[in-house]
This record gives sequence, C-alpha cells and structure tokens, in this order.
Amino acid sequence: MAGHSQFKNIMHRKGRQDARRAKVFTRLLREVQVAAKLGLPDPAMNARLRMAILAARAENVPKDRIENAISKGSGGGGEDLEEIRYEGYAPGGVAVIVEALTDNRNRTASDIRAAFAKLGGSLGETNSVSFQFDRIGEIRFAAEVGDADMVLEAAVEAGAEDCTSDDECHEITCAADALNTVRESLEARLGAPEHAILAWRPQVNVPVEGDTAQTVVRLLETLDDNDDVQRVVANAEFPDELLERLAS
Repeated sequence: MAGHSQFKNIMHRKGRQDARRAKVFTRLLREVQVAAKLGLPDPAMNARLRMAILAARAENVPKDRIENAISKGSGGGGEDLEEIRYEGYAPGGVAVIVEALTDNRNRTASDIRAAFAKLGGSLGETNSVSFQFDRIGEIRFAAEVGDADMVLEAAVEAGAEDCTSDDECHEITCAADALNTVRESLEARLGAPEHAILAWRPQVNVPVEGDTAQTVVRLLETLDDNDDVQRVVANAEFPDELLERLAS
C-alpha cells in the first residue's frame, strides 16, 4: 500500500484511540449539518446526508447529536459553515490538499497558511496542486465484515475499481460518479460502511526521507489538528520505518 494511504490509516486509528475522539465527533457532525443544509433533511432523499450519518454511526456518535446536527443544517440556527479547499506544497515537493468546513474563512485561511509557512511549505491557489490527484469514490468497511477475498468479490460485482485489505479495514475505490451506486450495492451485501466519501488519490507519489519526511508528517498532523479541517491528503511516500513508529 502506498505511503500516503498508510499515513491516512494511521491517522484514522489515532482518531479512534485517543483524545482526538472529540474532534472526530465534531468533524462528523459538521458534515451531517452541511449535508442537511445543502439537500433535504431526509437521508433517504439525500445521498450525502445518508453517507454522513453512516460515518457518524460508525464512530458511535450519539443519535441525539446526529439529529441535532440535521436540525441545525435544515434551518435550526446552526453555524453557517462554508466548504473550502486549500492546496499547497510541503517540503520535498509534496502536494497537499486540505478540505475544511468553516464559519470564518479569514481565520481558517490564516491558520492554514501559518501551518504551511512554519513547517517549510507554501500555500498555493485553488487548483495549484489538485491536478496531481484523481477524484474518486472511497468506501471503507471494518475488517470484520469479511475476509479479503469475499470483500474483493463483492467490490468487483458492485462495479468498484480497486479493493485493498489489511488488519484494520477494507478500502474500496470507484469512479467518483459511481460512488452512490457502488455503496448501495456493497451495503446490501456487507452492511453499512464506516465511510463513503469523495476522496483524492495521488497520481504519483513523492518519496521523502530523513528530516524532510519528519517535517512533512508534522505539517500533515498540524493541519489535521486544526478545528476547521475535515481531511488532509498528500502525495508523500514515507519510509516504512517512519510509518511503523507512527503506528506504534
């Protein structure tokens, strides 16, 4: 599995295992709120809201908090959240995409720019690095839903493009415009996924080592820790020994 995917899975596990849980809840509930705002408050009629609710349930977000987020998004006086994408370069020529939901564009832009500058990177304009990534559908199931062969078979039958499995999860990718169709097919066979989102896949990974790799990791973690940030993706490929230390 490529380095950027390993790093992403490490951050996913950290989100479940330590004090980051409160931040994970906040992110998931913000996505529920925005999905309800942009479409109907009924998940049966709003695919994005349905996926947001599934992701929140997978992380054991309380039902009343999910319902409250839906109410806020559909006109119940919640934050006026705006979706913004930031793009830039980390040390070593690593391309970085940051997706945020914010109620204060100036604050978030300032925080993201400061993080890049402090750790040797540079914030660019929209579309300055996204051309180096493909937009895809990404669906994740817990490892317990089945063995790798069974999940691969289900993914192929659903029309997915790829499926990778490890001890933590099964990750299935598909064309961006096929996300809902593939998710529905897989859900009928495997149950509700942990998440189903539109994601960014690097076209080419950039190897980084030594101090540069350490700095890139610190930048990605700093960005990920920002309260307004929903997700961070980069085209870095890290040394195995560094990933092992992060995972321990």
